[in-house]
Amino acid sequence: MSFPIEQGLFKYDITDHYAILGVPINADSRQIRQRYLKIAYILHPDTFHGKTDKEKQFATKILSKLVNPAYETLSKDRSRSEYKLVLSQMGQNLADELSSITLATDEAQKLLQTSQDRELTYHRLLNPLASQQYDNLDNLFYIIAQISELNLIYLMLSQGEQVKEKARAKSKPKLEPEPKAKTSSSSMGKEPKKEDKKSAIKTALKRAQDYLERNNLSQAIIELRETLKEDPNNSTCHGLLGLAYLKEKQLTMAKIHINKARKVNPQDPIVIQAKQALDEVLPDTEKSTSSDKPQGRGFFGLFGRKK
Repeated sequence: MSFPIEQGLFKYDITDHYAILGVPINADSRQIRQRYLKIAYILHPDTFHGKTDKEKQFATKILSKLVNPAYETLSKDRSRSEYKLVLSQMGQNLADELSSITLATDEAQKLLQTSQDRELTYHRLLNPLASQQYDNLDNLFYIIAQISELNLIYLMLSQGEQVKEKARAKSKPKLEPEPKAKTSSSSMGKEPKKEDKKSAIKTALKRAQDYLERNNLSQAIIELRETLKEDPNNSTCHGLLGLAYLKEKQLTMAKIHINKARKVNPQDPIVIQAKQALDEVLPDTEKSTSSDKPQGRGFFGLFGRKK
């Protein structure tokens, strides 16, 4: 189902599952389940209060194509953690754009300008939107867009603050200088550290590719998720993780990582192949108009034949 939304996270090719369910980004599994059950009751054909068959069909479509996939992603601890990691990385990348961002909703503008407790303000602005979200399906996409823009500003503010805290921590001067001998020894050890990190990441990616070739998907995903902690913007890692999720038939998570990989480096051969593999399983209406073409075999050619 295509989303007629070009605000908030949707603007960056990310489906905002939190906005669809109307729950805050820090909602736990219990909150998510309770909210889903409430929405499912409203939209289910047996309990929907619409008067016409057309309204009932639309409600069923919203439930199956919009709400159920959102719940599928957020109800599982692993996929929810992975999804939040992608959102956090995006918030960090966009934090510098706060001063120039254009907002379409009053709620997001209020959150951006708040000088009070950001967490409290975020929830105070979100709750009224969520309470009326599924009352009238004619307004549904408009409200989802409002919540998503609120979520975007919340992420940008939160992640921007974390980046600043890390920068301040790094810039603090040492109280006591290390002894010269130790400094000298330490300096010798520090020189290859960046190279060691690059080498470790390269080795981890090779291991992950080996796991994918042997169809050991769970181990490949663990390896790649650990690698992303060290290098959050590694296009090859996001591309491989997208491929692994495709093989696990977790289409939503695959799209998230492949889209992220394409934003980082669309010319990466792994990213190009991942995009082609994604297009093979997407409906025609969701396929990109991109002319990316792989330079070698496709996804199933790289990591086993398609059955």
